[in-house]
Amino acid sequence: MPSHSETRRLPYTADQMYALVADVAQYPQFIPWISASRVRSVEPEGDHEVMLADLVIGFKMFRERFLSRVTLWEEDRRIDTEYVDGPFKHMMSKWEFADPPEGQDGCEIHFAVDFEFRNRLLQGAAGLFFHEAMQRIVRAFEARAATLYGKDGAAAQA
Repeated sequence: MPSHSETRRLPYTADQMYALVADVAQYPQFIPWISASRVRSVEPEGDHEVMLADLVIGFKMFRERFLSRVTLWEEDRRIDTEYVDGPFKHMMSKWEFADPPEGQDGCEIHFAVDFEFRNRLLQGAAGLFFHEAMQRIVRAFEARAATLYGKDGAAAQA
């Protein structure tokens, strides 16, 4: 089962990065291998919201749709994703966004993902390029933040 976890410090606010990651409908514009997304619903549930979203992932001849439950904890700046239906045995990811200590700019982001495909062939292929793929996806979020908020976060501080 491939899993990946990393923490990064970026020159944007935690609120900006939370908003960027929570905007699932925009993923096809900037995340590699995501060719389509559709938000089915967003329902408030007490102190959080639950989004149901379809993503279509494609790589060469492989193309699959999967449904995820995305739990948005805006006040805590946390996003939890769990697999509902599609080509996986399981898939979970977690994003956490934190402001830096007083007097410092930017935010700290922690990202973790764990998944396993049902198909052994796909699982084997995923294992070969998984860590490189995760790094490309994280870099795609960083590049999107630079596009939206300015390369050095100057717009983030304004």
